Amino acid sequence: MTINVYTEQTPNPATMKFMVNKLLINGSEDFATKESADHSPFAKELFKFNFVAGVFFASNFVTITKTDDAEWADIEAILKEFVKGAVESELKIKEATSEEAPSFEGTETEIKIQQILHDYVRPAVEQDGGAITYKSFDEGVVTVELRGSCSGCPSSTITLKSGIQNLLQRMVPEVTEVVSEAL
Repeated sequence: MTINVYTEQTPNPATMKFMVNKLLINGSEDFATKESADHSPFAKELFKFNFVAGVFFASNFVTITKTDDAEWADIEAILKEFVKGAVESELKIKEATSEEAPSFEGTETEIKIQQILHDYVRPAVEQDGGAITYKSFDEGVVTVELRGSCSGCPSSTITLKSGIQNLLQRMVPEVTEVVSEAL
């Protein structure tokens, strides 16, 4: 199979989404620092580029965060070629993987919130090169963690409040607010 890689800009100017025509991972993996990439041969290799500040994998893409001093015009082609070669040589994203279907835990309300986040919000957030993780539900407040291009993105607050919060309030009346846990 020939691997094709194409790039998409994300709402976060510091990140670029590198899409491939192959499933890379079920779920997602976030490597916000070079040190966190110890168990990921793929991410570890990407961090060898001095202009790579963060790496995030989900389904068929890798979102790369660049350092402030790098310009996409200078590094995009290099990263595209690297991602193509890494996928073709089947460089592992994680050493040992045991991915399964999501299992939701908690009260009936918490399970409903997690299901909505998984079914409706996750695909939309992944479109922009990011991921969302449910953290907790306490006294009407849902806490989530935003990763990938969503982490530090200027428009993530708008997405959180007008998109995710409105959706959850419509579908789960117990929800009063949605907040993001700072990384």
